Formats: sequence, structure tokens, C-alpha cells
Amino acid sequence: MQNEVVPVQIRAIIPTTAGAAIFLGNEEKVFAIQVEHAMGAIIGMFIQKTPKERPLTHDLMNSVFRAFGITVERVVITELKHSTYYARLILQQKNELGRKIVELDARPSDSIALAVAHGKPIYVTRSLFDEVEDMSKELAASQNQDEDDDEEEENPLF
Repeated sequence: MQNEVVPVQIRAIIPTTAGAAIFLGNEEKVFAIQVEHAMGAIIGMFIQKTPKERPLTHDLMNSVFRAFGITVERVVITELKHSTYYARLILQQKNELGRKIVELDARPSDSIALAVAHGKPIYVTRSLFDEVEDMSKELAASQNQDEDDDEEEENPLF
């Protein structure tokens, strides 16, 4: 990719009425990507390395990658169009014939899940990172509310 990229990490996964908000960012800024509830749960399972009774779709993809000598190299979230984020999944295949790099269009949620499962970096293009709204305060407020809720559960007020 020719664009400059910014490394980001998952800062939080917070349930919403429409699914889940994946908060991505660094020390400079945090932004949220809305995903389906199931994708938020899957990404959370990969983060926590939760064992699964049967393979999920992303586990199957990981098995196929291993079988063909393919590795996830990185994920780049590239743009936002009409409230939809776009991403590129960069894969590498090495075998006796050589090395091949492939860049695929993919949903950010799938790309993030695969990056987490493989312990690979997540990037955002600089242009997109500059464009998105900083949600650091909203994330901090949400986390403070969660802490308050936990305290109320431990010490319920009747």
C-alpha cells in the first residue's frame, strides 16, 4: 500500500443495542467501528484465547491458511464510505516455489478477528485516522460507567 499507516490496538469491545463497538486506537486517538454482536463476541474470544467446542468460521479459515502455508501479515483499515469501513487483509504464502503476497478486500470485523487470532498488527491509513472522530472521552466514560455498575452490584443500594 502506498498510504502511510498508523498502528492501532483494540482498546475495548463494548456491547451496543445494534451489536458491538470495537474501539481501536493508540495514544493519539481512539475511534469505534460498529460490528454485529456475533463478531464482537468472536473477536473477544480470540483476544481471551477462549477454547471452543467446535471450530467457528474464522477457525476454519485459520486451518485452511495453515494447510496451504498462508500467514496473515497485517490488516489495514483503509477508508470510510457511507458509514461503512473498508479494510485490506494482507496474506503471505511461502512454499517451494517462492513467496507470494496477496492483498484482499475484507470486512474490518473479519480482518480484525484474523489479526487477533494470529497475533498480527492492525493499521489504519493516516488519511482515515485523521478523518475519524476521537472517541477517547466516550470510551473512558463508558469504562467508568462499567466500573460504577460493578461497584453497585457488589454493594447494591436498596
